[in-house]
Amino acid sequence: MNEYAVRVAAQLRQRYAHEPEYLQSVLTWLEMIDPTLDDPKYEKLDLLTRMVEPDRMFTFLVPWVDDQGIAHTNHGYRVQFKSAIGPYKGGLRFHPDVTPSVVKFLGFEQTYKNALTGLPIGGAAGGADFDPRGKSQREIMRFCQAFMTALYRYIGADTDVPAGDIGVGSREIGYLYGQYKRLMGKAESSALTGKGLTYGGSKIREEAAGFGTVYFLARMLEHQSDSLQGKTIAVSGFGNMAWGVCRKASELGARVVTLSGPDGYVYDPDGVTTQEKLDFLLAMRAGGQDRVSAYADRFGAQFFPGRRPWEVPVDIVIPCATQNELDVEDAVRILANDVRYYVEVSNMPATSEALKLLRLSPKILTAGAKASGSGGVVVSALEMAQNSIRYNWTPAQVDEKLRDIMGSIYDASVAAAEEYGLGYDLIAGNDIAAFKRMSEAMIAQGL
Repeated sequence: MNEYAVRVAAQLRQRYAHEPEYLQSVLTWLEMIDPTLDDPKYEKLDLLTRMVEPDRMFTFLVPWVDDQGIAHTNHGYRVQFKSAIGPYKGGLRFHPDVTPSVVKFLGFEQTYKNALTGLPIGGAAGGADFDPRGKSQREIMRFCQAFMTALYRYIGADTDVPAGDIGVGSREIGYLYGQYKRLMGKAESSALTGKGLTYGGSKIREEAAGFGTVYFLARMLEHQSDSLQGKTIAVSGFGNMAWGVCRKASELGARVVTLSGPDGYVYDPDGVTTQEKLDFLLAMRAGGQDRVSAYADRFGAQFFPGRRPWEVPVDIVIPCATQNELDVEDAVRILANDVRYYVEVSNMPATSEALKLLRLSPKILTAGAKASGSGGVVVSALEMAQNSIRYNWTPAQVDEKLRDIMGSIYDASVAAAEEYGLGYDLIAGNDIAAFKRMSEAMIAQGL
């Protein structure tokens, strides 16, 4: 690795040894962009240090009252990573595992994912260690209002635009936006994305992450003179990401045969292909259940408690759940099953060791989440555009724009890999393409 990158990596390890998720994300990225770092201007401007650390991070308390009148206090976070390309943009996650390390890793990944889209948006992330599971609707509303009361001064259409993530769907975005509007005294619709269709949301927003991934996958297969027709897919999770993958894959002739949750995974050899099954996924998520066994009970699928779906022989693997859900043992199993394509939706779903094993294997083609998982933020940015012009595009128009942008992301990843003699390494290619766009913007704007 380049000497300058080695020094930056060493400083990060020393300074942030207590933040494993953030370190994993940044150190992997430094390895990917290494072929580009021969130019001495990067070290002269100390650009890497500036690119891997956030501009600022807010930590705040979120006190709220439950339905029994008992007070609770959670911890809220917002990291504003980089705004060289546009206003900070990234999701909010409500989950007990949210920590400063998780928020910083999400913000870092979001920054370079957003840069890769070619759209004028920077990168950010945030959330709270609040668990929406088991809470009443009133409790969730009160928490969202308290969270926004602490956050509203630091966001806005031209400053920082939050969206949803795990634990934050259209319901939560509605409560957050309502409180933001009350506090600001104006209807600044572009201040948040993921809104409902009646107050400034975009068509196909919920499906976007999954749709975008399938569009990217289709381009990969086309490059191999292959197609999705007849392919089997293993998916993790059962939320919006997985639902979107199931829908679009089915439309293009493939079938998703697994879903997973904290309780285990289900195997449905017929695939999640019918409207009844797709509607049931939405109902499971809306009901606040974190158990995928309900799908097996309803449709007679096999349920494997406490296990992960990567043991199922399929053509394609698409992780759609959370970070580090796929380890070396899973990667070995995937390769042993002769899986042909590994394509990410969720941020950093594989451990560093597992990703390296998959990426360097000649048996499988891989795509990283910064490229293949960017469909959600693409449509979020399109929602901002629609809010700005006070107009809503049709589902077909949004879908066409999403497909075109995912194609551009694929092309940029391929071109960057080829430029640096890396062959068909799409993961290194997407990191390099994003790095070049961000570095050019930062250099142009001075210190």
